[in-house]
Amino acid sequence: MKQTHLDKYASYVHSQAEQQKLYKRSLKIVLLSQILGGAGLAAGIAVGALLAKEMLGTESFAGLPSALFTLGSALAAFLIGRFSQRLGRRYGLSFGFMTGGVGAIGVIIAANIDNVALLFISLFIYGSGTATNLIARYAGTDLANEKQRATAISIAMVATTFGAVAGPNLVTPMGHVAEAIGFHPLSGPFILAAVAYLSAGLTILLLMRPDPLLVAQAIARHQAKLAKESTASEVTGVEHRINRIGVFAGASLLILSQVVMVAIMTMTPVHMENHGSGLTAIGLVIGLHVAAMYLPSLGTGMLVDRIGRNVMGVASAFTLAASGLLAAFAPGDSLVWLTIALMLLGLGWNFGLISGTAIIIDSTNIHTRAKMQGSIDVGVALGGSFGSIVSGIVVAQSSYAILGFIGTYVALMLIPIIYWTRMKEKRQQNRSFSA
Repeated sequence: MKQTHLDKYASYVHSQAEQQKLYKRSLKIVLLSQILGGAGLAAGIAVGALLAKEMLGTESFAGLPSALFTLGSALAAFLIGRFSQRLGRRYGLSFGFMTGGVGAIGVIIAANIDNVALLFISLFIYGSGTATNLIARYAGTDLANEKQRATAISIAMVATTFGAVAGPNLVTPMGHVAEAIGFHPLSGPFILAAVAYLSAGLTILLLMRPDPLLVAQAIARHQAKLAKESTASEVTGVEHRINRIGVFAGASLLILSQVVMVAIMTMTPVHMENHGSGLTAIGLVIGLHVAAMYLPSLGTGMLVDRIGRNVMGVASAFTLAASGLLAAFAPGDSLVWLTIALMLLGLGWNFGLISGTAIIIDSTNIHTRAKMQGSIDVGVALGGSFGSIVSGIVVAQSSYAILGFIGTYVALMLIPIIYWTRMKEKRQQNRSFSA
């Protein structure tokens, strides 16, 4: 007779102490995988646009690498969400990280044989690692209660900082390593990415047992069963209800903040190189930008849990808008002002990601959550892809300053969206009370 999830995870279903032990253990595994995956995520950001510019001979398509791996991350997010919902976080996340590692190996080969077609295909596959690194933030929340969710997300994201900050700052050293073994110097960061992603995938595959999502599903089924036995009310409909207004608000925060962040970040290395900055300076700026994306996460998570998701969503909008304005007005050869602009860009994205993710988790249920998370992250990836493609065209046809102004406008669009969804939810609650 086939063993059910309730039987298989009985020790966790019936013991809160065991649930807490598994929660902490799962979070540690996510932390380790995020440290490794962070290096893979950031290593290619600083040089992807430069590699495409060199191979294509024009900067008009310098945003194409970012577009390709964000498109790849869209497909990966969809697949990882489906795999995770059906098979658990372990298989979904390990598949995503390892696929990203294969893509990084393809980029290395393409750079060394000067094959543009292989470069584009490999960048698309490489995007799987980007998607997995973002989706992994959900794994820490599967066994967290409502007041712990944003903090749990933030703990996972803080771990990404270690690898993500090291990645861009290893651009020059990894370039030397690549040259020493006879490879193209710009393929060096992708050597690091390949090792990082494959290691992260193996970490998840070997250590994430039992799977926190499958355990959380078993706990939810057990609680629903007990509720049905103790009352005659229709609990199932309540358990499976989805707050679609909340999902829309969370998705808007995630997607629009991603569009602004990717667009400005993608063209900053090209903008700096055009004004005489070297790879070391570019790596420093991108490294600090990525640090601002992840390092403040713990504080952000606590703020989201304490002062509210919507308040931090508005803070995201204002911070991203300030970043766009500063990028627009900063001199192209000013390392200090561009660093501040990019750090604000990362911080605004961080506010939007954690508050938006928390809203989505609050608005869904464990039975469909992983699939919904994957679907929303498809929109995030497509938004990033759109931003990166448009950013190259905007800068080629006008200027980096115009790109900054456009980013400011898009960021400020979040404020009326948040206000509208909040009003809709209040009206919905009032109707429920009056009924």
